[in-house]
Amino acid sequence: MTSISPTWTFLTNHTHTLLVIWRQPDVRVRDIAEQVGITERAVMRIIRELTDAGFISITKQGRENRYEVVSDLHLRHPLERNRTVGQLLDVLSKGEPIVSG
Repeated sequence: MTSISPTWTFLTNHTHTLLVIWRQPDVRVRDIAEQVGITERAVMRIIRELTDAGFISITKQGRENRYEVVSDLHLRHPLERNRTVGQLLDVLSKGEPIVSG
C-alpha cells in the first residue's frame, strides 16, 4: 500500500497568520511567511484582509509594525460563530507561551 501525503491542512493560511501574530505581535512579514509557508506578498494580502475585517489592528513603532488580534470578535462561519477568535487561538496555543514585546 502506497502512502499519499495530503496537500491540504485543517486550518487556513488566515488562521495560521493570526496564530503567528497572536504569539508574537511584533513579528515581521518575512517571518510570518516563513512560518506559514507562503510568500510575503500573500501574507501582506492576508494581513490587509484581516485588518479590513477588524480581526487585527496595526500600530507603527518606528519603522516596525506591531499587530494586535481583536480577540473578542466572533468567528464568521455559521458553525463557529458562537466562538471568538481569542477562544480559537487559545485552543491552538495551549501549552505555548504568548510572546510579548
